[in-house]
Amino acid sequence: MSTPYRDVLDKVRLAFPQPVSDPIHDSYFVHSIMRALDQVDALKSDLPILGELTPGDFEAARKAVLPEGPASVEAVTADLVGYLQGMTIFGHPRTQQNVIPPPTIPSIIGVLLAALYNANVAWDEYSRLVALAEVEATGMTAGLVGYDPERAGGVFTFGGTGTSLYGVKMGLEKACPNTIQNGVSQEAAILVSDTGHYCAANIAGWLGLGTRNLITVPTTPENEIDLAQLEEAARKALSEGRKIAAIIATMGTTDSFGLDDLEAIATLRDKLVDEFQLAYRPHIHADAVIGWAWSVFNDYDFEGNPLGFRPRTLRALAGACRRIRHLSLADSVGVDFHKTGFAPYISSLVLAKDRADLQRVARDPAQMPYLYHFGEHRPGMYTLETSRAAPGRLPPSPTTACSGARASG
Repeated sequence: MSTPYRDVLDKVRLAFPQPVSDPIHDSYFVHSIMRALDQVDALKSDLPILGELTPGDFEAARKAVLPEGPASVEAVTADLVGYLQGMTIFGHPRTQQNVIPPPTIPSIIGVLLAALYNANVAWDEYSRLVALAEVEATGMTAGLVGYDPERAGGVFTFGGTGTSLYGVKMGLEKACPNTIQNGVSQEAAILVSDTGHYCAANIAGWLGLGTRNLITVPTTPENEIDLAQLEEAARKALSEGRKIAAIIATMGTTDSFGLDDLEAIATLRDKLVDEFQLAYRPHIHADAVIGWAWSVFNDYDFEGNPLGFRPRTLRALAGACRRIRHLSLADSVGVDFHKTGFAPYISSLVLAKDRADLQRVARDPAQMPYLYHFGEHRPGMYTLETSRAAPGRLPPSPTTACSGARASG
């Protein structure tokens, strides 16, 4: 059946039969990027910074106004490169900077392609198979950390802070059901070590729990949460009538890669559930945005050492893996591919052992058009088969196809 949308597109194709890609414009695009990279190269030296350290004039910046007229691409490029003066180069061989590795060429290409052709790749109605790639990445990572990919679910979010925000929110919804509809009406606490990421304080405030309900537990000389004091703090909170929204297990601190004993934390949680006869199981979120990558060694033969690691490296890997191998005991796990995954900022994934936990904090599926939340086919969503056009015709509008299906449903 003909639609106004399809009629317009057909007329456009008849009026402009030439290819969409223009070799002259394409070469200008490539040349512009190469010129920008050439200008950045001119700032490089033996030092791990670009150009010279230049203090920023923030008073003048506050008084900035829009220019009266347009500028050329070349002029804007020069301005953009100018902002890089004095910036640290993360990938420089003389740089050791807070677990930020240089991104790989394929990962940069992926970001570039999305920026060029469709930045809204999170929406399945526009992104097509890119949304499928997010579900694939979720399944791969779930299997890596020891989750059942068939049961687990994941969502990409705005950074490591976002992964912990999701983790605590899932736990809050378990401890205090229906807060997503009704708001927080009960006292609920978050427990985390004093070396855990400072975002925990932000999350306590953002979720309406209040920072006074953030309980920071001291750490041992090994830079891991003190289990005896964690138990004491949890018992005190429960005895006072407070719920436990979440226990955040830090699986790799940013300073010295401290690793909490996740296995012992899970055992303690289960003991408290039985002793206090809790109607819910306090949620354990593993803040593994740094440590997740060590999961690749979960099945490594440290005795045989087939990769031939040096003894010192082997000991370090084995020491980390003794804790990282227990990530599957957590109810949710935070993953940053831009920290130890050689991907550009921002690439953060929160995994839930049970995708039902993610559904607790999501809108009604009928109001939530995002495929990557659970990787499920929504009724009315177009498929490649239904969107294939007859020879010489453009495919139907995804929005039009879906709108009709939703209206009839």
